[in-house]
Amino acid sequence: MSYRTPIQVLVYPFKQSEEKIEYLLLKRTEERGGFWQGVTGHTERSEKIIDGAKRELLEETSFIPKFIFQTEHSYKIDIAEEFKDQYPPNTTELSEYVFLARIDQVDDPTIDSFEHTDWRWCSYEEALELLKWEENKKALEYCHNLLSD
Repeated sequence: MSYRTPIQVLVYPFKQSEEKIEYLLLKRTEERGGFWQGVTGHTERSEKIIDGAKRELLEETSFIPKFIFQTEHSYKIDIAEEFKDQYPPNTTELSEYVFLARIDQVDDPTIDSFEHTDWRWCSYEEALELLKWEENKKALEYCHNLLSD
């Protein structure tokens, strides 16, 4: 059996001008929870974490960033009981690593309707309001502080 890696990426695509910073959020389909989040996904076997972040960004938005970098922020997520069989035996949590990706493209993102129903460029405050998960909010706060310094 092929298991998922217990490593996940969270990418916050952003646009920055002199006046403002905007973050791209995606809305999951109802079948996948119906909540707003950044770009997320698992790394594939033997894939470097940065390569997983680039791949997920391209797959979920069609964007190729001007630059992307891994922040020093990461955290652990407990794996829900119904998903534990997708991971190697005795795996109870996964690590999520946080990235920032600058987007200079003017095109709208191209989203996969199997995973997402909507997208939105948001101010920091709007994004915090939309995000469901507390860890995603803390990650965005960390990223915003990096960009605002």
